[in-house]
Amino acid sequence: MISNRRGPVAALLALAVTLPLVQTAVAAPAAESAPAAREAAVRQVELPRPTGPHTVGVSTLQLTESGRPDPWVPESGARQSMVTLHYPAAAGTGGGPRQYLTPDEARALVAHVGPDRLPAGSEKPLSETRSWARQDARPVKGKFPLVVLSPGFGGPRVSLTHLAEDLASRGYVVASVDHAYESAATTFPGRGMLPCVACVKTENGEVPYSDVSRGRAKDVSYLISRLTGPRSVWKHSAAIDARKIGMAGHSIGGASAAHTMATDSRVDAGVNMDGSFFIPIPDGGLDGRPFLLLGAGDSRPGTGDGSWDAAWRKLAGWKRWLTVTGSEHDTFSDLPVLSEQLGAPGLPGLTGDRAAGINRVYLAAFLDRHLKGASRPVLNGPTAANPEVVFHAP
Repeated sequence: MISNRRGPVAALLALAVTLPLVQTAVAAPAAESAPAAREAAVRQVELPRPTGPHTVGVSTLQLTESGRPDPWVPESGARQSMVTLHYPAAAGTGGGPRQYLTPDEARALVAHVGPDRLPAGSEKPLSETRSWARQDARPVKGKFPLVVLSPGFGGPRVSLTHLAEDLASRGYVVASVDHAYESAATTFPGRGMLPCVACVKTENGEVPYSDVSRGRAKDVSYLISRLTGPRSVWKHSAAIDARKIGMAGHSIGGASAAHTMATDSRVDAGVNMDGSFFIPIPDGGLDGRPFLLLGAGDSRPGTGDGSWDAAWRKLAGWKRWLTVTGSEHDTFSDLPVLSEQLGAPGLPGLTGDRAAGINRVYLAAFLDRHLKGASRPVLNGPTAANPEVVFHAP
């Protein structure tokens, strides 16, 4: 949610380097002007309403992979992930709307992102924001494709909520994943908020960024096995069609989608939303499986990030390279919607709702085509309804 596709910015580490390895609370932000705090405090923040026909249910899992030490802090024990599952649910079931962020997570996220995107005083409205999903609602009958979502480096899984909820409303089970020590604003029950140790170790050159993609691919493969195996960790696993699995991610999460496909044949289709490929696509491609490159306005062929040009040449199956005019790196997360509603001074060229709408249309169209076999002409070329979306064929 925070990192730059062409390399993490130095500000990414501002929070992570100051935190201990485990903490249970986040210190209050520095004093701010009373008018700014009052102005942000009265704002109401609302995520875009899901567009599909289904009510959305939501559940949370904490996974522990016994026998595999955490790669960033081995002394902390086995590798853990936090997973939010969104799914088509029966109307009128489940508890109240899901809280978007806890107060501590909201404070950490505001400190991490900075005032240009989340102004002073944003903590309270963010912690009062509710998603559209109903807590632990009963799934509707049927089986649905599984889609895994991986966030940008340093950002929490909640940063892709506008996509997760919309896909679930359209008939997908969506698993959004937080990887331990890779987020600045994620609570692990029993452990508190874990700092982004991975941010520090990669930025100072101790480990390469490719290790992030490798670790996430292992996490996702373990997650798929635990969701679809004979002893699933989710009580509603019968709702998953294990024959149809996709993965999408933002920034390094998108690069991790490609590497997961390269190492796990169960993943049938993938999407990289503006992420550099720190691990090249294999010379043999992805066994003909479909892949979508969905990038910011400056992510055109030959514009500086050669990893996309190299990946494009190796992708042998169905593929598209799309960029969104007026967008920037964080356009593919929830941040434009949040920033706009909180009155941030520096906003992308697209409005928050327009950015979210484009993200939803093209991600859903890709998954509908390749996991459900549906015809989606919007993927065939430019459309009058989406003039910002540019098709490239280098």
